[in-house]
Amino acid sequence: MTLAIGDGEILIGLGEGPVTQRLDRSNRHGVVAGATGTGKTVTLQIMAQAFADAGVPVFAADVKGDLSGVAALGTPNEKMQARAASMDITLTPAAPPTIFWDLFGEKGHPIRTTISEMGPLLLSRLLELNDVQEGVLTITFHVADKDGLLLLDLKDLQAALKYVADNAAEIGTQYGNVSAATVGAIQRKLLTLQTQGAEHFFGEPALNLADIMRTDVAGRGYVNVLAADKLIQSPKLYSTFLLWLLSELFEELPEVGDPEKPKLVFFFDEAHLLFNDAPKPLLEKIEQVVRLIRSKGVGIYFVTQNPADIPDAVLGQLGARVQHALRAYTPADQKGLKAAAQSFRVNPAFDTAETIQALGVGEALVSVLDAKGAPCVVQKTLIRPPASRLGPLTPEERAAAIAKSPVAGLYDTAQDRASAYETLQGRAAQAQKDAAAAASAAEAERQRAAEEKVRERERAREEREDARASRPRASASRQGMAETFAKSLLRTVASQAGREIMRGLLGGLSRRR
Repeated sequence: MTLAIGDGEILIGLGEGPVTQRLDRSNRHGVVAGATGTGKTVTLQIMAQAFADAGVPVFAADVKGDLSGVAALGTPNEKMQARAASMDITLTPAAPPTIFWDLFGEKGHPIRTTISEMGPLLLSRLLELNDVQEGVLTITFHVADKDGLLLLDLKDLQAALKYVADNAAEIGTQYGNVSAATVGAIQRKLLTLQTQGAEHFFGEPALNLADIMRTDVAGRGYVNVLAADKLIQSPKLYSTFLLWLLSELFEELPEVGDPEKPKLVFFFDEAHLLFNDAPKPLLEKIEQVVRLIRSKGVGIYFVTQNPADIPDAVLGQLGARVQHALRAYTPADQKGLKAAAQSFRVNPAFDTAETIQALGVGEALVSVLDAKGAPCVVQKTLIRPPASRLGPLTPEERAAAIAKSPVAGLYDTAQDRASAYETLQGRAAQAQKDAAAAASAAEAERQRAAEEKVRERERAREEREDARASRPRASASRQGMAETFAKSLLRTVASQAGREIMRGLLGGLSRRR
C-alpha cells in the first residue's frame, strides 16, 4: 500500500479498514485538530506527501520547523516499522519535491507582494487600524490610483500618505476629511511594522502563483514549505499573508467546479490566528473565500488545537475532519470537546466524546466525504507513519534544497523600480527646481528694475546738470535781445521825434514865406 492509492484516493491511516480520502472531494476543505503533542504535524506531513505523490501541489506553513523533514528520505525506526507492519504497509523511504519559502528570505526563497495587491482591507487588519484610519487608508489608495502612483513597497505607501496629508484640504472636499493626526497614526504603525521586518514582504518581484502550483517531470506535486517559526512571532503578519495568498488564488484561478483532484491543497497551521480579533468585514471575506475557492480547485485545511477556534460559518464548510486527542480540564475545554464530538457523523461502535479524550499519540478520529459528498461515519484511525523524515532538516540540507529548487534566482534579489516614492520625490525635486527658477527669475527682475532706477536717476541728474549749464547763456541771450530792442526803440523814437521836429521847422518856414 502506498501513500497515494491508484483509484483516486490518498491513505490517511487504518481503522476498521484503510481510511482514505477521495481526491475528487479534497477541494471541499478540511480540519486537522488536536492538543499539542498529539501528532497533528505528522498527520499534516503524511497528507501533504500523499497529495504530492498524487500530483497535487501543496502549500503548508511550518510553524515549528519540523515539517521541513518532508524534503528528505525517511529513516524509519523500529516503532515506525512495527506500525507500518501492523497496517500492512511497506514503509519505503521517499520524499516529495520541495520548495522552501520564507517571508524574511532567511530559510527559503523570499515571498513578496505589493502594497496594491494587498489592498486597504487586509492592510488595515495587519496594521490594526480603527474605522477612521482605515477610511483614510482607503482614500490614499484611491488617490494613488487616480494620480498614477504605484504602491509597491512600504516607502511608497508612506510617501502616498504624506502626499494625501499635504493636500488634505483639496482631497477632503472630494473624499472626506483627512486629518494630519490620523495620517500620523498610520505612519507610526507602518514604522512599527517595518521594524518587525515587514519591509521584506512588500516589494518586487512579487510571487507568481504558478510557482507554488508546480509539478515535477514525474508528475508529482511540489510541497511548498513556508518557514513560519519566525513569522509566527508576528501573528498578524502571518495570518494576513496567508489570507492574502488565499485571496489571490481566489481572484486569479479560473472556475473548474469539482475536478478529479485539486489544483492546490493549502494547509493553514495555527489557524486560530486568522480569526482572532478579526473585524466583521474580514470574517465575511474569509467565509466568502473558503466557500467559493473550492470551485477554483483549491482545498483549504485548517490546522488548529480545537475546532472551536474556527467560526461556525467557516467550520460548516469543512468536509474532511481529522481529530486528534483533546483534553477537557476546564469548562471551556469541555465545551470545545462537545462541539468537536457533535461535528462527526456518529459511529455506533463507540462514544465519540469519550474516544477523543482517550486517543493516543498518532491516533485520530477521521471523517471524510464519500462519492456523493456526504460525511462518512467517523472512524478511530491509526495514522500511517511518514515515508519522509520525521524531524527537521539541517541548515546545510535546507541550503542545498534551496540552491537546487526550480525557482532559485527568481526571487532572491529584490527589485525597486520607479513607483509612488520615486514619482513623488521627482515631483518634489521638480517643484524645488521650478521654485528656484522662479526665485532666480524674480531676483533677476528685481535686479533689472533696480538697475533701471539707477539709470533713471543718472539721466535725471544729467538733465539737471545740463539745465544748470545752459541757464547763463539763456540770460545773456535775453539780455542781448533786450538791448537790441531798446536800441531799436530809441532809434524809432528818435527818428519819429526828428521827423516831428523837421515837420515843425519846415512848417514854420513855410508859413513865414
